[in-house]
Amino acid sequence: MPFLELSLTVRAEQQPQVEEALEELGALSITLRDADAETPDEQAIFEPGVGELPLWPTITLNALFEAGTDRRGLGEAVAELLPWVAPEQLAFTDVADQDWERAWMDQFQPMVFGRRTWIYPWNIDPPADDATLVVIRLDPGLAFGSGTHPTTALCLEWLDALDLAGRTVTDYGCGSGILAIAALKLGATSAVGVDNDPQALTASLDNAGRNGVADRLTVCLPEDFHAPPADVFVANILAGPLGELAPAFAAAAKPGAPFAISGILDGQQDELLARYAEWFDDLRVDRREDWVRISGRRR
Repeated sequence: MPFLELSLTVRAEQQPQVEEALEELGALSITLRDADAETPDEQAIFEPGVGELPLWPTITLNALFEAGTDRRGLGEAVAELLPWVAPEQLAFTDVADQDWERAWMDQFQPMVFGRRTWIYPWNIDPPADDATLVVIRLDPGLAFGSGTHPTTALCLEWLDALDLAGRTVTDYGCGSGILAIAALKLGATSAVGVDNDPQALTASLDNAGRNGVADRLTVCLPEDFHAPPADVFVANILAGPLGELAPAFAAAAKPGAPFAISGILDGQQDELLARYAEWFDDLRVDRREDWVRISGRRR
């Protein structure tokens, strides 16, 4: 069905109150974007702490309502709940319906990472006669962490180059579970996925089930992470949390364990290299576009 979209630009500190009001008025969904970016590629990048929401100084909220919602009535209701919002701040747009899952599938084509690791959408079948391929299938409805971001690609290529047979793996910041699932399909015996978003844990288990490895994947929130040190450790989050969590990551990796961290913008690596040198050897930096992966081995 079509929708009515209400757009409103506010300051960061106003966002929680505005979002709560829009939800109270029946918004079907609410998305946030950087109000100062002219295009999606120019979205500013911020580094929240674990459990915090990344926000820009000025935010545009886009709220979807059912088609046929009375614009004037909705505007008056917003004014009642948010009296400091001027009528001219509200913008209404009719949004046509489309099959969002199909649109995603039409754009997402198979991608290879390293020598053998492939990510396939569900609408395309991999070659049945090539047993050398390691194929991960993703549900587009749970697609955050689909391999298209440079940091995910860097981590997938790193995993592809390892001998994971018989090893345990920890994936910190698991998102869709793509890295943990890839590790399991590359030969790891078990994996632990950690994320501060409960929806990410649900997505990881769902995708693991679709790939036939759910019985070897355990997921948990950071506060519930008490797994034994892993044979292989990978974390794809952001530079700020990576620096803060370095001692915990060192404790979560066995001596000699390969490790990789990403989610690092080019230019942020020097501080992290110095930080991780206390516990890790053979540190190296690899780049893709504006992003960096640091890898090495637990001392």
